[in-house]
Amino acid sequence: MRSAYGVETVRAAERELMARLPDGALMQRAAAGLAAVCAQLLRGGGPGRRPARRKVAGARVGVLVGGGDNGGDALYAGARLARRGAGVYAVLMDAGRAHGGGLAALLAAGGRVVERLPERLDLVLDGLLGIGGRGGLRPAAAALAAQADTARAAGALVVAVDLPSGVDADTGEVAGAVVGADVTVTFGAYKPGLLISPGATYAGTVRLVDIGLALPARPEVSALQDADVAGLLPVPGAESDKYRRGVVGVLAGSGQYPGAAVLAVAGALRGGAGAVRYVGPADQAVLARFPETLIGTGRVQAWVAGPGLGDGRLAEVERLLASDVPLLVDADGLRGLSPEALRRRTAPTLLTPHAGEAAALLGVDRASVEAQRLRRARELAERYGATVLLKGSTTVVCDPAGQVRVNPTGTPWLATAGSGDVLSGLAGSLLAAGLDPLDAASAAAYLHGRAAHHAAADAPVTAQQVAEALPAAWRTTSEASGAGGRARRVGVSGT
Repeated sequence: MRSAYGVETVRAAERELMARLPDGALMQRAAAGLAAVCAQLLRGGGPGRRPARRKVAGARVGVLVGGGDNGGDALYAGARLARRGAGVYAVLMDAGRAHGGGLAALLAAGGRVVERLPERLDLVLDGLLGIGGRGGLRPAAAALAAQADTARAAGALVVAVDLPSGVDADTGEVAGAVVGADVTVTFGAYKPGLLISPGATYAGTVRLVDIGLALPARPEVSALQDADVAGLLPVPGAESDKYRRGVVGVLAGSGQYPGAAVLAVAGALRGGAGAVRYVGPADQAVLARFPETLIGTGRVQAWVAGPGLGDGRLAEVERLLASDVPLLVDADGLRGLSPEALRRRTAPTLLTPHAGEAAALLGVDRASVEAQRLRRARELAERYGATVLLKGSTTVVCDPAGQVRVNPTGTPWLATAGSGDVLSGLAGSLLAAGLDPLDAASAAAYLHGRAAHHAAADAPVTAQQVAEALPAAWRTTSEASGAGGRARRVGVSGT
């Protein structure tokens, strides 16, 4: 699991560690790790833009230097590269606020202070702002960020120090100019802004340097990995039958959108439950594609409601709100939902909106949801008393207790019609198999994204192809973790 911690938590851990270390030792640890990653990149060990040099000596490195410790990290790392034979050129945002020790070390190692970045650089270090930066870049920093962009366009690798300048460390929000990095070297812990878009899109590949911080067991944000997901997936035992494995009910589809029902059922059938029960007007379309589907009302351990329902069917969703089994509400089922109705439920509830649907639920504009994904997911979970899976460029899952997970898998090609219907069916099946909403949503998003890569990582993909690739995603997730078959969960009784 990738665990991310907010600014105040990281700073408290740094203060505690610095109290036990010699003065300046923590910065030297960070700078040493940063320089090591830069050296590896210059030798061809990363996402190179120029042809690999295979050595540090003779490389040309630019350093953009802000005030405070972030600029100090960059200066000391530049000094280490200069001592290995690189030509290092530092541009100071404010000479009076540059870290004195770091600047002296750079000059002593043969580095130079210049007015602007020279041409033909191999690598640029973004040391303008650290994790405390808020509200976007000021004009002086924005002007230097533009120099980094110019160097990158000319082929230089850009390496962000701890966090790309212009990204909010706690939220991933971006206000105005920002440095786009190929690699971010972060110290001690991941920061939420490195995992959540739009900030994550500017971070490139993230490298974590361990500097010895003691951090709380519960992170502010986490991202599951193969082993975490494999440990959640339901695996039938010898005594299992379809009811012990869980039955998921699907209320979806309409005369106008029968395909939504087919795709939701497709996701549910591949989600680990023992059976899928379909209720709705698209039963013939569902049976034609999936004859194993149960048709009509009956016992279920979870419900999925909403994909392709069309207008005027809120009463059907409200009847399910009164049930005592877990309920996933998506798409058209979200229209007209009230916080009071959700809070009256005693069984778990999972909402799976995209940005537009989330905006309608919150009474805000869509752009604010897309720009503030973490903040809006938390707001939805708190207001509605439900776990929320906010779909989009970064899928954010948040439960009413404030636990947050972000999904690390997927591809932009998932932004295709019907993809969300497959995800809803998959997550509903995991609910029926006994997972709580946070785990069901997190595991479903992970498998859904991985299935898209199996289907066509770098090419257009259809929702049907994603559904068909779910078994392969399930299998490779378990195999990659070495934990296949470890978890054994069954559904609970339901009606």
